[in-house]
Amino acid sequence: MAKRFARFRHLSVKRLFNTSTRSVAGQVLVFQVALVVLLVTCAVIALVLQSERDTSAEARHRSTAVAQTFAHSPGVLAALETSDPSKILQPLTEAARRAAGVDFIVVMNTEGIRYTHPLPDRIGKRFVGEIGPSLAGKVYVESVNGPLGREVQATVPIKNTDDKVVALVSAGLKVKNVESQVDRQLPIILGAGAAALALSTGVTALVGRRLRRQTHSLAPDEMTLMYQHHDTVLHSVREGVLIVSPDGQLMLANDEARRLLELPPDVEGRLVPELPGLDPGTKELLVSGREATDEVHLSGERLLAINQRPTDRDGGPKGTVVTLRDSTELQAVTGRAEVARERLRLLYDAGLRVGTTLDVLRTADELARVPIPRFADFVTVDLADAVLHGEEPSPTGADMRRAAVCGIRDDHPLSEQGRLFAYQPSTPQARGYGSGRSELVSDLPSATSWRLQDPKRAKAIIDYGIHSLITAPIQARGVVLGMANFWRGHHHESFDEEDLSLAEELVARAAISIDNARRYTREHAMAVTLQRSLLPQAMPEQNALDIAYRYLPAQSGVGGDWFDVIPLPGSRVALAVGDVVGHGLHAAATMGRLRTAVHNFSALDLPPDELLGHLDDLVGRIDQNEAAASASGVVGATCLYGIYDPVTRRYIMARAGHLAPALVRPDGTVTFPDVPAGPPLGVGGMPFQTAELCLEEGTQLVLYTDGLIEDRRRDLDVGMELLRDALTGHPQRPPEETCKYVLDSLLPERPKDDVALLVARTRQLPADRIADWDVRPDPAAVAGMRDAVSGKLEAWGLSELGFTMELILSELITNAIRYGAEPIHVRLIRDRALTCEVSDGSSTSPHLRYAATTDEGGRGLFLVSQMAERWGTRYTPQGKVIWAEQALPEIIEEPVPVATAAEADR
Repeated sequence: MAKRFARFRHLSVKRLFNTSTRSVAGQVLVFQVALVVLLVTCAVIALVLQSERDTSAEARHRSTAVAQTFAHSPGVLAALETSDPSKILQPLTEAARRAAGVDFIVVMNTEGIRYTHPLPDRIGKRFVGEIGPSLAGKVYVESVNGPLGREVQATVPIKNTDDKVVALVSAGLKVKNVESQVDRQLPIILGAGAAALALSTGVTALVGRRLRRQTHSLAPDEMTLMYQHHDTVLHSVREGVLIVSPDGQLMLANDEARRLLELPPDVEGRLVPELPGLDPGTKELLVSGREATDEVHLSGERLLAINQRPTDRDGGPKGTVVTLRDSTELQAVTGRAEVARERLRLLYDAGLRVGTTLDVLRTADELARVPIPRFADFVTVDLADAVLHGEEPSPTGADMRRAAVCGIRDDHPLSEQGRLFAYQPSTPQARGYGSGRSELVSDLPSATSWRLQDPKRAKAIIDYGIHSLITAPIQARGVVLGMANFWRGHHHESFDEEDLSLAEELVARAAISIDNARRYTREHAMAVTLQRSLLPQAMPEQNALDIAYRYLPAQSGVGGDWFDVIPLPGSRVALAVGDVVGHGLHAAATMGRLRTAVHNFSALDLPPDELLGHLDDLVGRIDQNEAAASASGVVGATCLYGIYDPVTRRYIMARAGHLAPALVRPDGTVTFPDVPAGPPLGVGGMPFQTAELCLEEGTQLVLYTDGLIEDRRRDLDVGMELLRDALTGHPQRPPEETCKYVLDSLLPERPKDDVALLVARTRQLPADRIADWDVRPDPAAVAGMRDAVSGKLEAWGLSELGFTMELILSELITNAIRYGAEPIHVRLIRDRALTCEVSDGSSTSPHLRYAATTDEGGRGLFLVSQMAERWGTRYTPQGKVIWAEQALPEIIEEPVPVATAAEADR
């Protein structure tokens, strides 16, 4: 019995599968059927394609001809000009349609509103199709799904006598109504194909029958036993069995294997890689032929334990036999593990992608984007409006602003970004904002409290398909900053308690970043407020220079760059620009202290080198005081200070570690004057030196800080050359335009460092506004000078100031003669004020004092201080100058306009 079974195993099974899968009858049958089917299919496809092309061409030609004919028909233009074109044109188009054999003729106005249509209820509605080309005077043919079905229509313009398009006419017909040869030829082709298929199948069946008769070599009991065993394996075994040939064909699959793998009925004989629904790992295992023991693979919703062994161990045919066991109970454990991994991955991504900047709105947008689509379909982030400005939020959700909205689609009904609203007390958002706890609304359609916020929008949300909500407070350091709302629609199941905990963890991580951004916003606003209050708010009135300026804060915040324009006596103007190293409040505050010091020192009318010396001492004391208080001292500060005199056109300047200014001369050339480079402020030990230039009228002085020309990507020399190129060749360009052009040429969109730029075009005070005299050191000369000054004031139209000016001049000249030294000189300057200057060769400074009633003298300077608007003393290398100013009684002539400075921040 064992021998017979072995013979059955080695002979009968092998013969069965080899002959069945390699049968000549089967191959002939498949080949002939495939050939006939291929030929019939090709013929039918070719005929259908040809018919469709003929149909389309016929429809296009007929539609175009009918439309053009009707467009040029007499009476159409007249009908269009009537008050009711439809009344006249509808009968005409219907008659023409029936005569031409088309399905519709539609006349419409230039906006596409129909005057006619075969369906009267379509009159007055918009035409379905493209009218743009026809409005341009062209004939346009298209295929559309119109009111009558699939249509081919041609649209042509109707033009008046002026060749202007006044209306459009469209004619067309349904494609199915065009005659085609396919209806007559298709049955013949299909009949011939069916006959050929039947004939070939019959012949093949006869050949197969003869071949099958010749294979009856097994005894009946062997065939019966083989069938019984085969049937048991196929239908009764509760474990999947597969047999795979060496070339990867599936030779056998029992019922359990079909169920577990969801295989189609005709699976035998197909290559394993071609089987649908199999996991790639399972396919790889079945094709490889390697041994496997209880390997777990996923098949649909099942986990299968797969064993695989070769079939030729005992001399059998080559191949592999595979057994499958359902291990679906492991799927739940694996699923929970996968959910946990996905949640960890989401939290990890949130840690990387949320809080990349210190911008509140950007951080809120990052929070809204991370959970989509893995956790929610839509996310909205609402923040207290105060948070967006860096302030502390209110304890109630009264002023909430939609900071971010993100979703899988853009046509959602959720409130738009930027909207300001207040939470209704009964809504889950209001409860969560007040309590600091998250809330879950798993079934939005059945819940009512959330609808009270906006009933109309709530209905739109439900109609859109959103069915579940989690609202979580954005809470940091015990303060609720806003609410994050997670919405789910058809793409997800409803939220559950586990999702609630994940949402809370996600929002908690983002809340710290939002609070950090809020605090940065507050500090940045404070720094900007301080910095703007310390910079000049407007340019002072003066006639010596046309001024324009720019200040650009760095990308990282405000810094210590500054500039100033300070009017001085004698129509002179001081220009200052400086830079404190660093950014933030400390740099801005230090900048304000230095700017105030420059104002105070300039009031003493000190020359530039002495002023920088005093400023250097001040910075040194600041460093010492702050170092003693364990604070961060001034790392470094630079300054350039210069004085321009419009009377002499002299510009005297000195610099402390600062870059030299650029001069744009009237011929368009640009130079960088050689100004002695002193050490930065606070270093001490080295005196500062001045440079004096005589500037032609119209010369532009360009003062700037290092942020304009220095960059990590280029050398300082390259930046200087770029500045030279930006200034060269434009001597007549206004300072305002010069500022704009220089910044656009040299700076990136977001500069890394502060930039201060000051452009001043020089003017010369006209000679007819200046009068000067040399005075003999003789008291008798005072009377002559009074007469000369009175005559000049009368010539200027300022005779009413003569008495006061004579008294001031008498006192100043008398003091110069009595206490000063030769030479003595008097100068009058008529500008925005009337200035009287008396200079002498002595360095002795007069002092104002209050004389006693018994004193014979000492009242001169007191009288000068009472009668003059301002008075003072300045020292020169030749001696000193005592000056006094008087306000003009009225504007004798319009002053030269001063260039309006631009806003400090672009």
